Amino acid sequence: MNKFKIFSVALLASVSVSQAQDLNQAKKAIDAEQFENAKSILKSIMNTKPSGRVSFLLGNVYLTQNVADSAKIYFQKGLSAGDGAKLNYIGLAQLELDNGNVAAAQTNFALASKDLKKKDVEEFVYIGKAYMAANKPDYKSALSILSRAKINNPQDAQVLLELGNAFYGDKNQNEAYVAYRDAFTADPTLIRAKMQLGVLLKGAKAYTEAVKAYDAVIATNASYGPVYRELAETYYLWGRNEPAKGKEYLQKALDYYEKYMSLTDYSMASRMRHADFLILAGDYKALEVEANKMKELDKVNPRILRYLGFAAYENGNVDVAIQSLESFIATPANKVLAVDYQYLGFSKIKKAISVDGKTVDPTLFNNGIADIKKAVEMEITITNNLADLGKKLYEQKLFKEAGAIYEIATTNKESRNYLLDNFYLGNSLYYDNTRKDVVKPDSIALQKADVAFGNVIEASPSTQDAYIFRARTNRLLEKDDMMVKYYEDYIKVVTEKGAEELEKKATKAKVIESYNNVAASYANTDKAKAIEYFNKTLALDPTNNYAIESLKTLK
Repeated sequence: MNKFKIFSVALLASVSVSQAQDLNQAKKAIDAEQFENAKSILKSIMNTKPSGRVSFLLGNVYLTQNVADSAKIYFQKGLSAGDGAKLNYIGLAQLELDNGNVAAAQTNFALASKDLKKKDVEEFVYIGKAYMAANKPDYKSALSILSRAKINNPQDAQVLLELGNAFYGDKNQNEAYVAYRDAFTADPTLIRAKMQLGVLLKGAKAYTEAVKAYDAVIATNASYGPVYRELAETYYLWGRNEPAKGKEYLQKALDYYEKYMSLTDYSMASRMRHADFLILAGDYKALEVEANKMKELDKVNPRILRYLGFAAYENGNVDVAIQSLESFIATPANKVLAVDYQYLGFSKIKKAISVDGKTVDPTLFNNGIADIKKAVEMEITITNNLADLGKKLYEQKLFKEAGAIYEIATTNKESRNYLLDNFYLGNSLYYDNTRKDVVKPDSIALQKADVAFGNVIEASPSTQDAYIFRARTNRLLEKDDMMVKYYEDYIKVVTEKGAEELEKKATKAKVIESYNNVAASYANTDKAKAIEYFNKTLALDPTNNYAIESLKTLK
């Protein structure tokens, strides 16, 4: 009997050691972003000996993969599962943070950290991570809780790593560097801390040094997947900052991301992250391939419709784009983003215009405009994305339609395209009112054009063509006094630029236009002024018929 008891105790000890090893493997898989592998290990442990700690880790993996329902199930199970049960309050707290219920989250955090011993830091580490991983990260709260953990155990590598993440999120690069460096010193196997030193350099746009830091990580462990994702993101940003090498670095970025995928897993969550990067990189051919692969794996996952919609629009398949995005937006459970409405609007507008660009379906076009307006209402920075569409319509001489796009774009004064969008808005409305089939100019549209040119002049007083078009617009509005003012302003601006500008053929033609129109305006009120301006025209162009004939009439 005693021998049996001894054997049983030894067997139990062996099982405990094995489970501890499995748990460590699961943690390593999570850190390496091999989430499917981690889930498999954790589920295996749950089948043999469930515990609160295992349930919490499993729930956290699901939370990382944005599968909140499954995460919640494991967190709730874990509350009554013995060892590490209190950790599950942290998982439930993050779910509350994601839903905007801060008070409920803090209640759960308090339950998780109740009755901790002085040297206990694990709960603090996970609370800090929850604050940072929430939909609206709270880095100040993370710093507060992690600083307490550091006081309790100043050499704990995980505490230092997460402190680094919190400082980085709070835009404190120096403190983040110290924390990451100290974390790696405390535990040289903590390769993520070493990698984060490269992330800091990437954030500082020191791309050469960042790549060297990542290479040092690879020299330590060439199979560590996350470092290749960081390399991909670094080369993408580097290419954006050095356009001459943009194409080369973008290809490197895409290659490194494929390497990352091969070293992690091709799960649905990983594929979606890959799809997000492909959107960022603008590789819509690859995105469509990835989206269709995801559709084969999971025909009911709604986010796939988003990727299909984006890719289909960019690849010219507008019917697929409209169908996919309308289905995605119509599903109440989906978290619809402004960019979803943007792409839906773009798709409808593209379909509304005939291939030759000569006819427009007004109903479909207006539906597209309504979707774009909705996108801008949700996220004002969407206005930054409208310039290319507006310019394409403008170049097709679809001036009314281009004006509708630019009118939305100019609602954001902070837009990076604000000045140019206003100029094209004014031009679009002006040209739309000079068409041969226009019986009577639209005064409301022309007043909008006048305001748009005024915005350009206010922001950039040396933009000479804004004055000439504002003068032309006021001529159509039959506001002679304002027409004269802006023609004279045009002459003043180009004269101040010097002889080189005045000698340009296009400038000379516009100066003559200005002289002739100012002269014509004065003809009925001040003949001397009119004659003066017509003579200025003839000084530039002695054969100008309009000036010659007008002078004959005046004399």
